[in-house]
Amino acid sequence: MTVQTVIVLAAGEGTRMKSAKAKVLHGVAGRSLLGHVLYAVDQLNAQEIRVVVGSGRESVEAHISQIAPLATTVFQEHRGGTGHAAQLALAGTNAQGTILVLAGDTPMLTGQSLAAFIDAHNAGKFTASVLTAEHPDPTGYGRIIRDESNELLKIVEEKDASDDQKFVFEINSGVYAFDGAALTASIGKLTNANAQGELYLTDVIGILKSEGASVAAIMIDDFTEILGVNDRVQLAESAALLRDRINDHWMREGVTIIDPTTTWIDATASISNDVTIHPGSAIYGTTTIAAGAVIGPRTTLTNCQVKEGAAVLESIATDTVIGEGSTVGPFTYLRAGTVLGDLTKAGAFVEMKNASVGSGSKVPHLSYVGDATIGEGSNIGAATIFVNYDGVDKHHTTIGDHVRIGSDTMLVAPLTVGDGAYTAAGSVITEDVPAGAIGVGRAKQRNVLGWVLRKRAGSKSALAAEAKNKKG
Repeated sequence: MTVQTVIVLAAGEGTRMKSAKAKVLHGVAGRSLLGHVLYAVDQLNAQEIRVVVGSGRESVEAHISQIAPLATTVFQEHRGGTGHAAQLALAGTNAQGTILVLAGDTPMLTGQSLAAFIDAHNAGKFTASVLTAEHPDPTGYGRIIRDESNELLKIVEEKDASDDQKFVFEINSGVYAFDGAALTASIGKLTNANAQGELYLTDVIGILKSEGASVAAIMIDDFTEILGVNDRVQLAESAALLRDRINDHWMREGVTIIDPTTTWIDATASISNDVTIHPGSAIYGTTTIAAGAVIGPRTTLTNCQVKEGAAVLESIATDTVIGEGSTVGPFTYLRAGTVLGDLTKAGAFVEMKNASVGSGSKVPHLSYVGDATIGEGSNIGAATIFVNYDGVDKHHTTIGDHVRIGSDTMLVAPLTVGDGAYTAAGSVITEDVPAGAIGVGRAKQRNVLGWVLRKRAGSKSALAAEAKNKKG
């Protein structure tokens, strides 16, 4: 497999998306449409990658600089068709060797399929090749027209096709391989004498064919790989196809996915064997999940690290580390910067942000832990609030090892609770608690006798109290 130059056509307006965002920037399975294409192309080890941009130029170029910094962008100011875009991409280059041209909105294409296509093109010593597929509904695609010998004769766009040609099921994928010198010589001969008034790259095939060049149509087995995205319906279809492909891969790698139809895993995530994923779960971004972990049901992880044997139930976590054997949930929200050590617990209805929890420590339920460090073996009682914000600045709370925070404690930062210390339930702690001490921050209780009888006379409470008093 040898590719000198790859040209990615990503200048389209994408009007059917009805979006302020450039079409190729819309995302599926953890990458943009263009990102999926550039990922596949990257596996070809091409000498040069040139991306033709147009609509949403600034945002598209910024995105390319992040995901493919070695790629060169070419601006197509006036959209004049695929042939015009290829002309711009070739300008000023020394077009030698094999040139691959493809669209930037085909997220299902794989590097393996592109490599096999290039190998077939080079092995046959063809001047040009087009990747084709048989589509059960070819509407909207260019048709592959073959001659009596079943050789490629030409490619006809949908709007230029006759009624008979529209019944052809073999379609153009928009992926081409050319001899560089032949492409350069032929592309200047294109005309816009067609229904669109544009320069079609497909017409290069006809030009080369008329000049006696060897041209091939190479069919791919799975037509879904060449599906393009032009609207939100096709975007959703591609997402579902990628979901199924990704889930199939991980199941074959030893991951148990209870319901693949409701489990969404980004292409950028990594999962070890013997992980179990329950229904309704989503694994996004660069999340990694180690062996033996249990995820879900109804759990969303984004850019998280889940270590061996951890369990996350009905919770949401972003930019979080969950230690070995730790348990999270249900109904827990772990925000950016949270690090749970080994064998920790973030229980029901707990929210954490920018918090580090030491091994063996527990925040069992109904608590908020923000901007905090908790040592090892500590327990945070129910309904505890780490009061980290004073209205202007965020402040940090440090909890030592083997601390016991009583239920319904308010820890007003900045604050330190020393090793082995306690706080009394219902306290508002505003000063540091030394190691081994108990912090008590609550008023002494007093009971006002007869208050209900005087202030709530005739109420059910008063009647109940009166009845009790009569019984003694």
